[in-house]
Amino acid sequence: MKYSNLADKSSAELKVMLKERKTELFTLKIKQKMMQLSNTSELSVAKKDIARINTALSAMK
Repeated sequence: MKYSNLADKSSAELKVMLKERKTELFTLKIKQKMMQLSNTSELSVAKKDIARINTALSAMK
């Protein structure tokens, strides 16, 4: 996910995407604790996506 793709979206769409990414991050963290997560780089990708969405939201204000 790139920031340029997020800049075109509305704030409502960004908030929905943010909620989805946060729930995904939560499930990834649980899978890691249970030793079921095979690709741990997914955690950092999800965190970076959340940061990009938050940046896009704050740029709209």
